[in-house]
Amino acid sequence: MNPIPENLNRIAREIVDAAYKVHKSLGPGLLESAYEACLAHEMSLRNLAFRTQVVLPVVYEGVKLDAGFRLDMLVEERLIVEMKAVEKIIPLHEAQLLTYLRLSNLRLGLLINFNVLLIKDGIKRMVV
Repeated sequence: MNPIPENLNRIAREIVDAAYKVHKSLGPGLLESAYEACLAHEMSLRNLAFRTQVVLPVVYEGVKLDAGFRLDMLVEERLIVEMKAVEKIIPLHEAQLLTYLRLSNLRLGLLINFNVLLIKDGIKRMVV
């Protein structure tokens, strides 16, 4: 497997830094939608191109089907950010992001749980 390009790692670092800023300002305990809105604002301030709630179709037997999958955030069309505001990240959350990466043919994703005391404990980098 090829290493992740440095420019993509730089984008990931910017997102992590933005998540730290959002968490420092808001703390834990809010709904995921609030963190998503604030992280989107941070992405804009950092001049990163992003889309939120991006439809991710499933291709089955050559047909694209809307199976209801939505990426929380797609940054620079290259990196998926899946946000949570839950008590604890469970293996299902990790599997969700890995599935999104495979379905989108992207390699790098960040799983960010804002409902933690220290945001460093809520960030997981995933590569396929």
